[in-house]
Amino acid sequence: MNKVEDQIYINKVLNGDVNSFSFLVDRYKDLIFTIAIRILKNREEAEEVAQDVFVKIFKSLYKFKGDSKFSTWIYKIAYNTCLDVLKKYNKQNNFIPIEEYSETQLAGLENIFDALVLKEQQISIQKCLNIMPYEESILLTLYYYEDQSLEEISKVLNINQNNAKVKLFRSRKKLESILRAQLPTEIIENYERSAK
Repeated sequence: MNKVEDQIYINKVLNGDVNSFSFLVDRYKDLIFTIAIRILKNREEAEEVAQDVFVKIFKSLYKFKGDSKFSTWIYKIAYNTCLDVLKKYNKQNNFIPIEEYSETQLAGLENIFDALVLKEQQISIQKCLNIMPYEESILLTLYYYEDQSLEEISKVLNINQNNAKVKLFRSRKKLESILRAQLPTEIIENYERSAK
């Protein structure tokens, strides 16, 4: 996403052209909804939160100083808004225990994830991400689907960069565990054969 182009539309909105805000909404609506659905795991709540997020963005657009990407700034607003909803309803997340892996299994983790991102397996990955606790799902979504750096992710999640790196590593391990449990054995075996 083009940082310069975002700034052009931000400036238009700040100069009174409120219709230009619709460009920013169109550009980021899918991502905001994805973040909300991953955290809240409820379509209606996610849609409502996505609308609230854009209202917050519009009202506080003048606060965006350009210190980070605009996308990072709005991801943080979306993430915090979702956390507020969770706190409000005191929702409990379903946590899946992490299994212990050998060094050999961990070495193949990156390759397994990369192969599964292919278009025909996208739906399976999305289902698995939905099973994960929201913070881990958001981490993986921002890193792999939105190409956010660890520095940008640390700003969104309000954690330091080293903590983001550790959490990303653990999230990938957990995703591998879920993928192995959810995907048909032949897909995994086929990938492992082709990776050798």
